Amino acid sequence: MTLTPLFRRFVLAALACVAVGRLSAAQPVSSSAAGGDGVVPPRLLVLTDIEADPDDTQSLVRLFLYLNEIELEGLVATTSTWKQNSIAPESLHALIDAYARVHDHLVLHDRRYPTPDGLRALVKSGRPEYGLRGVGAGKDTEGSDWIIRCLETDDARPLWISVWGGANTLAQALHTLQATKSPAELDRLVAKLRVYTISDQDDSGPWIRKTFPNLFYIVTPGGNYGRATWTGIHTVVDGIDNTTISNRWLAENIQQGRGPLGAMYPDVSWSMEGDTPAFLGLIPNGLNAPEHPDWGGWGGRYELYLPEAGAPDPDALVNGVTLPPETRPIWTNAIDTYTPPVRAAYGRPVQPGKKTFQDAKVTLWRWRDDIQNDFAARIRWTTQPFAAANHPPVPAIDQPDRLTVKSGSTTSLSARGTTDPDGDSLSFHWFFYPEAGTYRGELKVNQPDNADLVSFTAPKVEKPETLHLILRVTDKGTPALTRYKRVLVTVTP
Repeated sequence: MTLTPLFRRFVLAALACVAVGRLSAAQPVSSSAAGGDGVVPPRLLVLTDIEADPDDTQSLVRLFLYLNEIELEGLVATTSTWKQNSIAPESLHALIDAYARVHDHLVLHDRRYPTPDGLRALVKSGRPEYGLRGVGAGKDTEGSDWIIRCLETDDARPLWISVWGGANTLAQALHTLQATKSPAELDRLVAKLRVYTISDQDDSGPWIRKTFPNLFYIVTPGGNYGRATWTGIHTVVDGIDNTTISNRWLAENIQQGRGPLGAMYPDVSWSMEGDTPAFLGLIPNGLNAPEHPDWGGWGGRYELYLPEAGAPDPDALVNGVTLPPETRPIWTNAIDTYTPPVRAAYGRPVQPGKKTFQDAKVTLWRWRDDIQNDFAARIRWTTQPFAAANHPPVPAIDQPDRLTVKSGSTTSLSARGTTDPDGDSLSFHWFFYPEAGTYRGELKVNQPDNADLVSFTAPKVEKPETLHLILRVTDKGTPALTRYKRVLVTVTP
């Protein structure tokens, strides 16, 4: 039969998506020592305005190091407020070329790293037009087609769309689905989507949120980056040690002497890795819970609500236009109250700090040293054999991840089954994360909070309440690496 150009493009996209899925599935799964912990990897498709700012390149260098634990399904070059009329897929290929030069080393640490050719097949182009000007009938692109085909793949896992620039390629995919699918099928496909947008970098994001009110959408809306949660990745905070986001730290730990991929990491021009939070929460580290943004994790913490419409903010303009107020609840800024622990030279190594912070950015930067050390360790994987590098510990607790206990009862928790693939000495830290649950009182473990065996006494409650107890395990390798176990406790009267 004769294929029309549009139908041919859809067929090729479908075949390529299936082929990439088979390639990924064919990768041998490593042992837990090398990062293969049996967790089903999340699916991720990235929309990037690469070359609008060096931070997209920075974030891609980091992302490539986690492709053993995240199943990448697309890299789509797009526009944004800062790059309105051109796209740069060639820059994605240049980064993949650098990845190809280190792939042989990466698979020594985990055999699940995808092949360079597999990554090259994922590079697609959006429309070189700004925002909603590039959305409508006849404006499909290989990028929007690819989103549709990956979304229609027979896979029960959600498809995460990580939006680092403008969202109009996603808007076009949704526009086409709306025009070609029954309402029931459209609802089914939209329900599979999870979107994390780095603010609004064109006018298509608000359109998407209004037109598809049931779409799972994480965003600090508007163009005012100063109030955005994601800026916690690079915010210099007065009163804490900000060393791990300094230029010197980046040069010594990521850029210089760290192999071809590290050498591709550019200096900061505007801000460091503003796009990285859009995928940090997907990394399976024992803390992150992608389906529960309100639980908090490396990508920040978010709550589902309808933001109040305020007076127009001149700093929130996107391309000179004030975006309309939100029309439905979205996952957006949440507040943590956090007192960073401090390192002690003598006695208990980690002790309570004296300065408390409270805002949305805290929900992200509170994990930042762990995030940066993890990055520094993985870039070393690109040049070092397994025995010469550090790998994260594997926490274990002798209780289920979810417990139901009665008020006043005491529960013991042992982390003595925790292991480390490199045989490193380990440090433990137990802490209560009040904002992640419903119980807002205090909870303290009955033993020193750095013991490997502790207990806690359930507080008095008038109705069932949930609380989150976190175990943080850090090895003494170089750089020190951290993993977590989260215990969700329901306390009944």
